[in-house]
Amino acid sequence: MVKIYTDGSCIGNPGKGGWAAIIIDNNKKKIISGSEKHTTNNRMELIAVIKALKHVNKSQIIIITDSKYVKNGIEVWINKWKNNGWMTAEKKPVKNKDLWLTLDKLEKKKKIKWEWVKGHSSNIYNNKADEIARNEANSILFDEKI
Repeated sequence: MVKIYTDGSCIGNPGKGGWAAIIIDNNKKKIISGSEKHTTNNRMELIAVIKALKHVNKSQIIIITDSKYVKNGIEVWINKWKNNGWMTAEKKPVKNKDLWLTLDKLEKKKKIKWEWVKGHSSNIYNNKADEIARNEANSILFDEKI
């Protein structure tokens, strides 16, 4: 079983952001990460999971995230959103629908167990993913709009 630790970061929200995933398969660790110049924290959290799932070929996966938005979104809210025409309970369009559609499609191809871990606590891999995501966000030097 593959374990994936994911995190997203954003400096300003919206602002410059980064994401990271630590993939552990048979005690082999691989880190993938990236950044975007103008994004939100929730988008970075979702992108971290999506990129990791696209990277892993195995079907049995545990995803460990400190994002209740991601975990609750894919396990609970998404079915309600679909039934409501991608509207929230408050009758507003679901944010990040493009990413939710992608994650939903990827999740159907795999057997995923979702685990939530408290952010900035004692989980070494969650803390490392957080550090990498923040470093990715900080690597964006400036907004090119002048």
